[in-house]
Amino acid sequence: MAFSKSVIRSQMPINCNLCETEKNIKWKCLTCGVLMCSTCKDKIHLRIAKDHKVVDIKNVGLPVEELDFTNIKCEDHSEQSSCLFCTNCDKLVCPTCIAKVHKKHDLTEISDAYNLKKERLKNRQSKLKKETNEIIATKDQLNEFQKAENSNYAKVSTEILNHERDLKKAIEKHIAKLRNELDQNHKACTKANEESINAISKSEGQIEEKYRDVQDFINTINISKFFQGVNKIEKSTELSVPQPEISQRKTLQFHPGEITQSNIGVLQSVDIPVPEVEVSFSVVNQYQTNLSVVGHLSPCPDDSLWIGCQTDVVLQKVKPDGNNLKTISTFNIQVYGMAILASDDLLVSTGESRLQMVSSATGKVTDSVYDIKPFLAIAIHVTSGGQVIVGGYKDERRRDVFVINKNGDHEAVYEHDKHNQPIFSYPWRITTTSNGNIHVADYNLGEDSGKVVVLGQAGDVVNIYKGDTEINKKIPFIPVDIVTTPRGNIIVVDVDTDTLHILNNSGHLITYIKTTDNGIEDPHALAFSQTGQLYIGCSQPDSSTASKDAKLYKVNILGF
Repeated sequence: MAFSKSVIRSQMPINCNLCETEKNIKWKCLTCGVLMCSTCKDKIHLRIAKDHKVVDIKNVGLPVEELDFTNIKCEDHSEQSSCLFCTNCDKLVCPTCIAKVHKKHDLTEISDAYNLKKERLKNRQSKLKKETNEIIATKDQLNEFQKAENSNYAKVSTEILNHERDLKKAIEKHIAKLRNELDQNHKACTKANEESINAISKSEGQIEEKYRDVQDFINTINISKFFQGVNKIEKSTELSVPQPEISQRKTLQFHPGEITQSNIGVLQSVDIPVPEVEVSFSVVNQYQTNLSVVGHLSPCPDDSLWIGCQTDVVLQKVKPDGNNLKTISTFNIQVYGMAILASDDLLVSTGESRLQMVSSATGKVTDSVYDIKPFLAIAIHVTSGGQVIVGGYKDERRRDVFVINKNGDHEAVYEHDKHNQPIFSYPWRITTTSNGNIHVADYNLGEDSGKVVVLGQAGDVVNIYKGDTEINKKIPFIPVDIVTTPRGNIIVVDVDTDTLHILNNSGHLITYIKTTDNGIEDPHALAFSQTGQLYIGCSQPDSSTASKDAKLYKVNILGF
């Protein structure tokens, strides 16, 4: 990031002008020209220079014209100006509007609504940028597969030619048939890759166009135009990005047979080797909480997040502020599971059959339409399509997973496999992947071990992952949380080994990460933010002398 021409030329890091130690420069005072970190801005500069104009370093050089929130004509009453924003109706209102329609609605300052809407647009923009990066990574992987296919094609072709020289004229016709089959398969594979790459490239262009549209819209200073078009521009950023099925690609290998007319050799379909995964894992921030364990995590679109602790019977909404966590609200609720709905409201399972809902607008806790009576709810997951998947138990023997629609109707219930045997022991956490599979982190209370059960769209058991033979050679696999990555793979927390198991969408191990290699001990909860960064909630370390000092980490994790 460039702060001045001299910095651009020399590429030397700049320390905060006030504390002279912190290199993470976040702010610049346009009045006095001081560059500073977040701590010095809040604790020093704004205390002694309250009237100075301080801006985010990212916005240096952008227009700083003051926005006028007082002269916005009401859409319904042109003779009056809008004075507030109705959060219930999502529109600007004037005094007449308030008196006639919005008297008992939740009203807020126009500037606050503007800042909230603008922040949401920035989050959408960040998400678009993240999707662009994911598309580029997927294209690179597809190109690697194409290279592997080309290399294999050349190898198999050579093998066939060498084998052909050892055959008599009587088998030349069969050799030609094999080559033709190989060529056709190669063309089909190449065509499939080209179509996938073209589709990905098309989506990349659309996202870049939407990204520029959002940037242009954010930069507008016409507030009336802003509120007239903000909902439309938000909806226009919701694009469907194609997800090519990479892990299931097939190629051909040549297997020579005896040199006879009836058995010359055959081509067999085998999996193309998956390119070696290059994983990047780095800690961005570490936060101190006042909980015994961060056992549940649910990020919100405004960068805040819900954290829950079953041990402390506490649910908190917090927001990262520099290197600290600012507590927004606290509830004394027993949290067994939680997830964010499309409305930004929070669903919570409290050990009862009916899920509770915490309103994002008012903070009120109410009953939701989601009920699995007579079962008691444990795990909650909200799919991209708005379905709510709930894991529950009824007694010592019955453990079910329910798929519920937005109206509260049960669309599917999973309990037994095709042999009529119970599938689950204790469905502790749930996630889904883009191919329709449901992944359940299942805990066996009696054996103090666990597994990841993968259900297909028809409810059949696709795979059961019980840990890795090396990682879990001496310590049992205990999955305490599970989450889907932006690229459609799965991360599972293995609590007793401090390991993140990375699985593909069929539940097979790709690679793993030891969190202790990055200073993260006792991981318990996982969640991806809107911009693709991973939050890891931990329990308080064994070496801790405090009673409640569990840590929360924000990390950048790339490669899968």
